[in-house]
Amino acid sequence: MSDRELYCDTCEGVQPFEVPPCVDGHDLDCPELICTGCGAAVLIATFAFRAPQLTTRRRRPESRRRAA
Repeated sequence: MSDRELYCDTCEGVQPFEVPPCVDGHDLDCPELICTGCGAAVLIATFAFRAPQLTTRRRRPESRRRAA
């Protein structure tokens, strides 16, 4: 088990968190952590995702053609 110190909302302070036994096979990379002070669980997001596209389209600048 590894522990990290994080802020716990329940304890209202910094507490050591440890990784519980993971049944999903993540071992020490498990995204679930448990506060050693009160037992509150925290899920850490370990992935990145793209922000949704904006619904409004931006106008492209018009290209100007010159006569030769």
